[in-house]
Amino acid sequence: MTAHAFFSRPRNVVALALLCCLLWGSSYPAIKSGYALFGIAAGDLFTQLLFAGWRFLAAGALLLAAAAALGRRLAPAGARAWGRLALLGVTQTALQYLFFYVGLAHTTGVKASILNATGTFFSVMLAHWLHADDRLSPRKLLGCAIGFVGVMVVNLGRGPLDFEFSLLGEGCIVAAALVLAASSIYGRRISQGTDPVLMTGWQLAIGGAVLLAVGEAGGGSLHGFTPGSSLLLAYLALLSAAAFSVWSLLLKHNRVSLVTAFNFMVPVFGTALSALFLGEQVLQWKYAAALALVCVGIWLVTQQAAAARRPAATLGGQPAR
Repeated sequence: MTAHAFFSRPRNVVALALLCCLLWGSSYPAIKSGYALFGIAAGDLFTQLLFAGWRFLAAGALLLAAAAALGRRLAPAGARAWGRLALLGVTQTALQYLFFYVGLAHTTGVKASILNATGTFFSVMLAHWLHADDRLSPRKLLGCAIGFVGVMVVNLGRGPLDFEFSLLGEGCIVAAALVLAASSIYGRRISQGTDPVLMTGWQLAIGGAVLLAVGEAGGGSLHGFTPGSSLLLAYLALLSAAAFSVWSLLLKHNRVSLVTAFNFMVPVFGTALSALFLGEQVLQWKYAAALALVCVGIWLVTQQAAAARRPAATLGGQPAR
């Protein structure tokens, strides 16, 4: 079975996309635990950037080391390839997380989680304009809207939700979602001519290095390295390496909307796992309601994308190559 056949097979897309979302969701309680273990204050932005920088630099190094062990050539071919990877690393990792952490420091966690889900809308809309085979449709928009409602439901009762909007708070969260959506589509384009695992390794390493530089320049200081805190940081690096590389492979072999619809599961997994590991009540109606709404939304988007793909799946009775 070819890589395209494996990563575009519907059941594999669902399983792998959900695995990525589960891993990213687990980072919510892991990051909170990491802040406690390293003694990072909630408002200490530059130390948080250092923490994120080490996480992503280590994740990139892990992927590049694995590629080297398999005998793959690590260095991109030419200055243009280096430039593309640098742009992807600066945007998808560094700029996105910089916007997100600044926004999170100036708004509530509830609003940040909900506004961050707008990234799926941005991905679907950008794909409509950039990919002729991934057009918007009423069913796709309905699926996105239902998934967004699911994200709102899972955040009920976690804190106040008002309609105030500030550029430093909510504006930065929306900017982070837009940067992630645009850079993911850009990464999909790069992956068509590059090994997605190598691409992911370099963009994580470059983005992590930029975050470290910004954190150091801002006066951040990361202390408290113990066996426990180091293991937790290693877990965050491993989950980033695994989730981002698998996600890149899924984007390479599928339509953007088919894959990004699963992003609505990240806050659902994140909230449920935070409740489980941080001692909150897990068995609440809102988790079941949110999961049901998100699943319906994903089904509407992915069924539409799959239906759009079927007419082009064969040419002259033979599988398309």
